[in-house]
Amino acid sequence: MRLFECGSLVPGCEWHTRADNDAEIVRRVVEHMRVTHGETTIRENMIDNIKVRIIDESKAA
Repeated sequence: MRLFECGSLVPGCEWHTRADNDAEIVRRVVEHMRVTHGETTIRENMIDNIKVRIIDESKAA
């Protein structure tokens, strides 16, 4: 299982998501960034920043 914690990108945000693959996590994070953080344009560097912060949940402890 893969894990993304928004606080690793947006300090103070406690939202997180888990999925079997990185593509699903990126999709969820992009939606979260739009709805919660008001991002209207998601640039390629934002996608890169999301991807490098996705970890194996087993290594999160």
